[in-house]
Amino acid sequence: MREFIFVFIIAAMVTYLTTPVARLLAFRVRAFTAVRDRDVHDTVIPRLGGVAMYLGFGAALLVASVLPRSREMFATGELWGVLAGATIVCVLGAIDDIRDLDWLVKLAGQMVAAGIMARMGVQLFALPLGESVVLPAPVLVGITIFCVILATNAVNFVDGLDGLATGIVLIASVSFFAYAYLISRSYDPPNVFTSSAFISAALVGCCLGFLPHNLHPARIFMGDSGALLLGLLLAAAMISITGTVSGADVSASPLMATVLPLIVPASIMLLPVLDVLLAVVRRTRRGQKPWQPDAQHLHHRLLQWGHGHLRAVLILWLWTACAAVGSVGFVFLEPVYAVGLLGALVASAFALTVWRRAAES
Repeated sequence: MREFIFVFIIAAMVTYLTTPVARLLAFRVRAFTAVRDRDVHDTVIPRLGGVAMYLGFGAALLVASVLPRSREMFATGELWGVLAGATIVCVLGAIDDIRDLDWLVKLAGQMVAAGIMARMGVQLFALPLGESVVLPAPVLVGITIFCVILATNAVNFVDGLDGLATGIVLIASVSFFAYAYLISRSYDPPNVFTSSAFISAALVGCCLGFLPHNLHPARIFMGDSGALLLGLLLAAAMISITGTVSGADVSASPLMATVLPLIVPASIMLLPVLDVLLAVVRRTRRGQKPWQPDAQHLHHRLLQWGHGHLRAVLILWLWTACAAVGSVGFVFLEPVYAVGLLGALVASAFALTVWRRAAES
């Protein structure tokens, strides 16, 4: 655990300290956009925050590669593949932050990044449905690439309020870390140094280091450089643990062993994925292209219902915790306690959502 704490600290410190530099760079290269009708802020705010988070993740990875125990994770090229994919999407996103890129170019870049990660070992080798189900390699690679693209765009879609996407990814990363770390302790022999645990720990540090600069009123946005980066890293953590865990590792119950290995990662990613799916359906029904922006995302609806900026962010953070923490609870807690935890979280989130008092924003 000490190595993961050190990784977390390095990622947080480097991200926190380099974010002001990224902000100055954003002003220098004019990485900001004019205020649009669908925006909830009324001043020009620089982007490129993802560059600082990329530096935090890279620094954590380099430190982990030389620590006595964690360097065993680098025996394969998996984490270097993640770094390569992260570099591609961060550079692509940074260019888009400075000058808008065509959606097809961004999609192609995400596919290349996902393909490189799959080539270097970050892919689903089987589906954990009770006994692992092995599909043809091209099918599994295709599912892997789809998961990466879905996650990157889901984080990008949900990045609409100060601190919202950062906090959602933070909650998801903490949940992935707990899931990966505790599951790997049950292996025979135990091996807590997994790629999923490392990526999650580094992501927690990156998000906590960036959040003070990004909370309302934000001084910098993560931009596409950050949204695509965080989405790709979340996908890498999810794929890494889902592709290696079996149902027996998760639960002794045959039913739970069949469904939990897939439900837990899906639940951790539920809110951003739900937002992107609703957006695609909504825009398609209106005759729009799925990537054309609108002001009907979940956070827009909360604002329309009378919730203030900070309150809307807290509500969506809490719903994220319901899905993420609640699902992980069913793996490590007795069923009665897991149900109680989930019930308490859902009741709190529901009460906060329906209490429509306009908060100070």
